[in-house]
This record gives sequence, C-alpha cells and structure tokens, in this order.
Amino acid sequence: MLKYVFKRILAMIPVLFIISIVIFGTVKAMPGDEVTAYFGAGSKVTQEQRDHVRELLGLDKSLPEQYVRWVGRMCTGDLGSSITLKKPVGTIIGDYVWNTFYLNVVSLIVALIFAIPVGIKQAVKKGTVFDNFWTVFSLLGISVPTFFFALVLIFFVGLQIPGMPINGMRDTMLSSFGYSSVFQEIGDIALHSILPVIVLAFSSFASFSRYVRNSMVEVINMDYVRTARSKGLKEKTVIYKHAFKNAQIPLVTLLGLYIPSLFSGAVILESVFIWPGIGKVLIDAINQRDNSLVMACLMFSALLMLLGNLLSDICYTLVDPRIKVDE
Repeated sequence: MLKYVFKRILAMIPVLFIISIVIFGTVKAMPGDEVTAYFGAGSKVTQEQRDHVRELLGLDKSLPEQYVRWVGRMCTGDLGSSITLKKPVGTIIGDYVWNTFYLNVVSLIVALIFAIPVGIKQAVKKGTVFDNFWTVFSLLGISVPTFFFALVLIFFVGLQIPGMPINGMRDTMLSSFGYSSVFQEIGDIALHSILPVIVLAFSSFASFSRYVRNSMVEVINMDYVRTARSKGLKEKTVIYKHAFKNAQIPLVTLLGLYIPSLFSGAVILESVFIWPGIGKVLIDAINQRDNSLVMACLMFSALLMLLGNLLSDICYTLVDPRIKVDE
C-alpha cells in the first residue's frame, strides 16, 4: 500500500506542473492591471511609482521568467503576498479555509444523515410513491442552481423569521465587543450557519441519495442477499449489514471527489451569504486582479482534487477487500 501511495504521489508532480502552467497562463491572460490594483482604482500615482511597483512585483520580467520565479517560490513554501489585503497569501488561506471547512463538513454530515437512509429505503421500495417522490426531490436538488435556492431561502425564511441572520458568520456587534462565553460564540456561529448549511446540504443530499439508491438497487437482488434472507435473518440485518456494505463503493467515490470542496469552498454560496470563506476570497481576488492570491487558491484546489482521488482509491480497498491496488 505504501509503495502504491508513493507512486501515486510521484505521478501527481507532472500533473501539478501542467496544471500550474494552465493556471498561470489563464490568470495572466485576464484583463486588468496588477499595478492599478496595487494602488487602488482611481489613485493618482506617477509613472515612476508604477514602474517601481511593477519591478517590485516582478512584472517587468518576461512571462516565462515570471512563471519560473512563481513556481520556485511555491516549492519553498512562499505563496507570495496579496496586493489588496497586504498579507502573505499563505496566511490568508489559513485564516479563511477553516471557515469553509466548517461550513462544508457540517453540510456534508447533515446530507449523509438524511441521504443514506432515504436512498436505502428508495431501493427497498423501488417503484412506489415513496421512491418516486424522493427521485423527483433529488432531481430538483440537482437541477436548481445553488444561488437561486439561497436567494429563495433568504426571502421566504431569513427575512420572515425575526433574528434569523442572512449573511456573515458572526454577529458584528457581539464579535466587536467580545463574547461573554465560548458557548455564546458557538451559538452565534451555529445560528449564522443555518441557511447556508441548508442550501449546501440540499444539493449534496440530492447527489448522495441517488448514488445510494442506484447502488442498492443493483445489490439488493443479488444471490448472497437472497441467501441471507433464506437463512431467516431480519430484513434490517440483510439490508444494512449485507446489502449496504457492498453498495458503498460508489458512495466512497463520490465522497472522495467531495473532499476537495470541503476546503476549496462553495464560491457562489459564500458570495450570496457573505460567508468569510476561501470561495469568497477567491471571487474577491479575481475581481480585484490579485493574481498571487488567485493562483495560490487555484493551485490549492487542484492539489486537493488530486489528493481526493488518491484517498478514494485507498478507501476502495478498505470498503471492499477484494479490490487490490496495483503496486
């Protein structure tokens, strides 16, 4: 197993190299000027000041040289500095990524709590009203854009319930003057999380329930399941211990692909709810032409995607011992 993991990590290096070229080229092709973003739109600066900043940012060098310098700094752990926030990029990512992680993990847990039993029951009651209802519901969850559902929820729930926050992660007044206790802070964050968690969980539930249902439908009529029933085992034991255990591989695949989004952020959702996560930071950085921050966030997401795929393959062997990794 360790040999397989080591080989996969080595294989990631050329992939990351190609991704870095694509990211660098795309970001550099974006319209706008980093020097103008550095001073701020509308600032009156002399040409000498602009030239000085251009040299300071390394923009006076050719694109190949800029790329080599950027990759070289990344290899040493230096992600550069944000020209708008005036902070090291690594510090910014560290400050905001955990807000995104918290939001996505809570949403994932909520989605799985509902999706797994619903998906299993759909498979058991295939073709019934229950199955058809949740099939339509999951299709609705997949089809409805996240931002639209978020806006509907804000209007019909957030604005109708007194005291229900519709943006941010903390109450501005409480966070400014300080919380009286850690429990008050936890309660404040939990209250602000309700609407964004519902939106994210709704979308995730739709995907997970469909995967669980389809996988269980394939497994539930196999010979070993019928054999378990013929032995007189309880139906719950047959379904959850025998059938679901062998229907987990597609779910593990989806979870592995979902892992990068735990850190990379729900870009649109964070912008709608003004949630201080890495997704909103990325959108703001793109709008403000903060190239160092944009490229670091995109590389971070790409690395997480590759690690998520690796973790999925490893989890295959844990869920189903019959699957052996190719070393």
